[in-house]
Amino acid sequence: MKQALVAYFSASGTTAKAAKNLASAIGADIYEIKPQVPYNGADLDWTDGKSRSSLEMKDKSSRPALADKDAPVSGCDTIFLGFPIWWYTAPTIVNSFLESYDFSGKKIILFATSGGSGFGRTRDDLAKSVGKNATIIEGMIMNGSYSDAQLKSWSEKF
Repeated sequence: MKQALVAYFSASGTTAKAAKNLASAIGADIYEIKPQVPYNGADLDWTDGKSRSSLEMKDKSSRPALADKDAPVSGCDTIFLGFPIWWYTAPTIVNSFLESYDFSGKKIILFATSGGSGFGRTRDDLAKSVGKNATIIEGMIMNGSYSDAQLKSWSEKF
């Protein structure tokens, strides 16, 4: 594998832990996708139909603003992209991230954390944000602990 980047969005820290473990295991750079306005507990209350996360996920055109656009994607051929699963797909801020860079010729391998669902329609939803010149691969749901050897072996499949 050539230069790799682990980019991730984490609202509660669970995905951050998985991303940091993956980056360490494969020797990749790491980048946190941060919203311009951080999420708080009330924003993440999925049982409240008027919470920020609920409203964003109901609106397919929602693109929360990013805190920065400094991800070092240009020098990478492989991007491992991590996020929590919200409503059977990636949070809309992941679309904001994908639409902010040129991923032409790059391979994007998805990994996610989830309280109980799989990837659902995530790959198809995100493919719309990167266009046809990038390859998006459904990787794995990373709930639990993985050894460096397991993560390295998994990453080498791509």
